[in-house]
Amino acid sequence: MSSSTEGRERPDTAAGAAAGTDGPAVVLVGPPGAGKSTVGAVLAARLGTSVRDTDEDVEKAAGKPIPDIFYDDGEPAFRALERAAVRAALAGHPGVLALGGGAVMDAGTRELLAAHRVVFLDVELADAVKRVGLDAPRPLLAVNPRQQWRTLMEQRRPHYTEVARATVTTAGRTPDEVAALVLAALESHPA
Repeated sequence: MSSSTEGRERPDTAAGAAAGTDGPAVVLVGPPGAGKSTVGAVLAARLGTSVRDTDEDVEKAAGKPIPDIFYDDGEPAFRALERAAVRAALAGHPGVLALGGGAVMDAGTRELLAAHRVVFLDVELADAVKRVGLDAPRPLLAVNPRQQWRTLMEQRRPHYTEVARATVTTAGRTPDEVAALVLAALESHPA
């Protein structure tokens, strides 16, 4: 993408308008390597609030790392834990919330996100590789990680853009720069 931010306004639902300041200050979505956790921490510091990562919530609930959940229990079990973690975080966390990369694939989760200030952190494959490497323990990227990442993005991009109030391109930017762009996008597209 050529622009630093692609802030698209999304029609707010009645629930979104009624929600106002309920729930997280901002929800970050995007693929692995977009910087959701890192940018989330920077945003939380700037906003004077806390950051929560639903992947960490899933690991805590399961008592094991995400790759082990996938391998021991299967992806459906992981997705059920993820749905529960997202629902709980959206209802009870007032700070910055970073969602796992695949959380938007669930229709119920997308419906819940309609009432929140969501920003899609868009990243190109080259930057994602620099940030997380492709040998990191990510179950959905285990075989032919570059192609898998591209395939995941083809499947997920429409959902990221559907739920996002704004899109921030992270290419070549530091977490501080991305956080500043997220804040600017939120100011440009208030609830």
